[in-house]
Amino acid sequence: QVQLVETGGGLVQPGGSLRLSCEVRGLVLDYYPIGWFRRAPGKGREAVSCLSLWDDSTYFADSVKGRFTISKDKGKNTVSLQMNSLKPEDTAVYYCATVFTQKFHCSEWGTVDYNYWGQGTQVSVSS
Repeated sequence: QVQLVETGGGLVQPGGSLRLSCEVRGLVLDYYPIGWFRRAPGKGREAVSCLSLWDDSTYFADSVKGRFTISKDKGKNTVSLQMNSLKPEDTAVYYCATVFTQKFHCSEWGTVDYNYWGQGTQVSVSS
């Protein structure tokens, strides 16, 4: 059974940083992509970032490029999203997700249907 557990959300001032972590259970990260999407109040789903260890591909939404990074934590089945220079428009519930497809290239992250996702963690950026 696949489980994705997010931690690390919270309230931060504009310009601040947060690090979200996604613990992955029941899935080998070497074979499947792991990434993040978010939902802001009154808005639809937005793909944020993806990491595929199979081909080392990554994806970042234009709105977060240069500010967010994604990485696998060494020795753990965990993927982290480092968010810097946060803006009020980054306020949303962030979900860790995966696609149950091997040899997945992260360029598709914004268009596919996710097979599994976690319970979400709230990120609020406000002064």
